[in-house]
Amino acid sequence: MTLGLTLYVLMWPVLVLAVLASIAAAFFKDWREARREGRSII
Repeated sequence: MTLGLTLYVLMWPVLVLAVLASIAAAFFKDWREARREGRSII
């Protein structure tokens, strides 16, 4: 029971990190493309 609860609690920071990393990677990819094309990202 304790091991299951521990894994459940520790799973959330890993999921948040994965989502944040994917959002950041997509942002920097779009930013690089915008700079290469000479346009604003906004």
